[in-house]
Amino acid sequence: MSTHTPPLAHRLRPRVLDELLGQEEARVFIRDFEGGRRRSVILWGPPGSGKTSVASLIREMCPDGFFPVSAVTSGIQDIRRVTEKAASLPSAPIVFIDEIHRFTRVQQDALLPFVERGSIILIGATTENPSFSVTAPLLSRVGVIVLHQLSPEHIDLLLQRALTQDEILTGQGRRISDACRQAIARAADGDARAALNLLEYALSSIASETIELSDIEGLLERPLYHDKSGESHYDLISAFHKAVRASDTDASLYWLGRMLEAGEDRLFILRRMLRIASEDIGLAEPHALRVVLASRDTFTTLGSPEGDLSLYQAAVYLACAPKSNALLLLALWVLGRA
Repeated sequence: MSTHTPPLAHRLRPRVLDELLGQEEARVFIRDFEGGRRRSVILWGPPGSGKTSVASLIREMCPDGFFPVSAVTSGIQDIRRVTEKAASLPSAPIVFIDEIHRFTRVQQDALLPFVERGSIILIGATTENPSFSVTAPLLSRVGVIVLHQLSPEHIDLLLQRALTQDEILTGQGRRISDACRQAIARAADGDARAALNLLEYALSSIASETIELSDIEGLLERPLYHDKSGESHYDLISAFHKAVRASDTDASLYWLGRMLEAGEDRLFILRRMLRIASEDIGLAEPHALRVVLASRDTFTTLGSPEGDLSLYQAAVYLACAPKSNALLLLALWVLGRA
C-alpha cells in the first residue's frame, strides 16, 4: 500500500517563530498570543505570503484547542459544534477560517455573538481586502494583520532551507545551482508556495544530477495574478494610472501589458484613460482626449489582439503628454463656491 507524501510547501511549514520569514506584524501577534494576549484577527495578504503558516504556528502552541474551518466547505453549524466543545477546554477555542471572504454576509453575521462574547478566538485568512470582503460589524470586532509579498531574498532563504533540511530532498542527493535557485526565487513574485512547488517539480522532472538555470527556463513563466472585480483589478489599474501620471513610459507599458495579458476588459482600461486625459492632462494637451477616443474606436472596430496596439499607442501618448490638474482644481473651486 502506497503512502501519501505531503507536498514540499506543506512539509516546510514553520514549526517555530524563527522559521517564519518577514511579516513583522504577524510575528508580534504570535508573540502576544504565546504570552496569553489572545485576540481575534483577520490575516490579509496575497497568496503564498504566510497566512496559513501563521495559523500553523498558533496550532503548534494550542494543538488541542485549534479548530480549522474551510469557508468553502463549512458553515455556521461547524462553528456551533466547536463552541459546544468549549466547556471542556481550559480557554476559548481558536477557530481558523481559511478563505473567510467566501462566507456569505449571513454566515459572517452569525459569527458576531461568538466573537463578541469571546466564545471563540477567530483567526480568518483572506486574499481579499477585508474592508470590502468582511462585514463591517465583524470587522469592528477583530484586528486586521496585513501580510506582504515576500522578497526574493526571503524566498531564496526558504529554498535553501528546503534543500538542506527537508529529509526527502536531502535524501535524493541532487544539487541545484545558485543561479537556478535564485531565478526561482525571483520568478515566484513573492509567493513562497509557488517557489517551493516549482523547486519540487524541477527536482522531480529534470534528470540532471545538478540542475542549472538552462534546465528550468521553460518552467519560470508563471500566470499573472489578476481578477476582474477584486483586489488585483483595482491595484493594477491604479498602478497604471500612477505610472502615466508620473510620465513613466516604461512603467505605463508594463502595467498596461500585464492587464491585457491577464484578460482585463479593454473598455474598462479605456475609460480610465479618458479620465487621465481630462483629470491629469486637461488643457495642457487637449488632443489627449481625441487620441483615447480614437483608440476606443479602433479597438471596437478591430477587437483583440489587433486592436490592443491602439491602447499601447494611447498609453504612450498620455505618459509623454504634459500634465496639469489646473482644470480639475478650478472645477472644484467653482463647485465649492456654488
